[in-house]
Amino acid sequence: MNHDRYDDAYIAAILNEAKTIAMVGASANINRPSYFAMKYLIGKGFRVIPVNPVLAGQQILGQKVVASLAEINEPVDMVDIFRNSEAALGIVREAIALKQKLGLKVVWMQLSVRNDVAAAEAEAQGLKVVMNRCPKIEYGRLSGEIGWAGVNAGMVSSKRPLLGAAGVQNHIIRPRST
Repeated sequence: MNHDRYDDAYIAAILNEAKTIAMVGASANINRPSYFAMKYLIGKGFRVIPVNPVLAGQQILGQKVVASLAEINEPVDMVDIFRNSEAALGIVREAIALKQKLGLKVVWMQLSVRNDVAAAEAEAQGLKVVMNRCPKIEYGRLSGEIGWAGVNAGMVSSKRPLLGAAGVQNHIIRPRST
């Protein structure tokens, strides 16, 4: 797959199908991107499991932090990597080793995180891969919410946005299944 550009349908399908995300590199610091990405995704109905060995046993946004992917004992659809590009390969290899146990389907590397070797290994194991993107930003762009901040989403449509249960300030890509 060409990881320089992704079709909107590919990203939307991942975000629509994922229910549980393991966020590797989650931070309790409210000024860190992982914190507000986690907060946004929880607000959209995702279950987010923070993974950070330094904070293991503590809580971030009411979610118990685990030290590694191996400590997770529930299904995880997506691993979201908030670590640098060099660290991504080890994380992806751990995710591949736990693919069956977790039911893993997607490896997502955050903005500025790109590791083509890791992507190739994940895809060879049947995992979908996204690199150098943020699920929070992509969700906001595809739902139309990112336009509230004056950001050009690159999409022009006459369709009304789908609204979440919270109303007009809560757009969704499509109704989430439970």
